[in-house]
Amino acid sequence: MTFDYLFGKGISSSLPINELELVISRKTGRLKSIHYQNNLISTFRTDGSVALTIFGANILMKKKKFKSSCIIIDNEVKNFIGNGKSVFAKHVKKCGNNIKPGSEAVITDEEGKIIAVGKSLLSPLMMSKFKSGVAVKVRESVNK
Repeated sequence: MTFDYLFGKGISSSLPINELELVISRKTGRLKSIHYQNNLISTFRTDGSVALTIFGANILMKKKKFKSSCIIIDNEVKNFIGNGKSVFAKHVKKCGNNIKPGSEAVITDEEGKIIAVGKSLLSPLMMSKFKSGVAVKVRESVNK
């Protein structure tokens, strides 16, 4: 339900529900993280949001609707972002309508290959209008 709420209805159907390993906190009894075949898909934050990994984003990308949670960047900066640098507004080519300030964002190149995941700092409108400033703070990237 959380994945459908955050990323769009039906997104969770791309997850192999019966094969997931759920890690529960012994202290709080809350869900801490989700793993699939010993790979981390996501961790759950105390505010109810999800921190996706690149592995998890690749699984969710099987659904076309998930692209509304993606940001497409210029190919000329994909190496910098792939090394963990932040995404600046001037490098955003297209932004999905599911992106909000503080939400999880998946950064892809122009071909649709996932480069990084992070936290959006701006709305789609701001990303399209601003010519400077950080749009997404990258948390995990393909080369780092």
